[in-house]
Amino acid sequence: MAFSAAGNSGRPLADINVTPLVDVMLVLLIIFIVTTPMVAMPIAVDLPQHTNKIIDRPEPPPPIEVRVDAGNQLYWNGQPLARADVQSRLAEQAQIHAGNVPELRSAASPDAQYEVMAQVLAAANNAHMERIAFVQ
Repeated sequence: MAFSAAGNSGRPLADINVTPLVDVMLVLLIIFIVTTPMVAMPIAVDLPQHTNKIIDRPEPPPPIEVRVDAGNQLYWNGQPLARADVQSRLAEQAQIHAGNVPELRSAASPDAQYEVMAQVLAAANNAHMERIAFVQ
């Protein structure tokens, strides 16, 4: 509320300033005018159609479990394995199960060296293993 100087006999002015209200309304009007044509345009959506065709999904091969113990010994599904043989075994599995590569589940002891696990992961990458899980 504003008070006038000495000329209005000390009565308060009760006028509302409508300029900000008009500005906001004009901005909203412009926004609605601009966005309305975009909302009215149809958007082409290709939805999947129902079909009775049976999709043949092969059973996934059993996962490969590679474990590194505290002594940096590798185990392939519970059987000891030399570090030099990891790459060839992974490549062999990828070739046997072409297109349906098994999941590699790797576990490492907290006391194992990082280098051994890094070599296993590099071998898995070179063998194009698509699914790698870290388990305890």
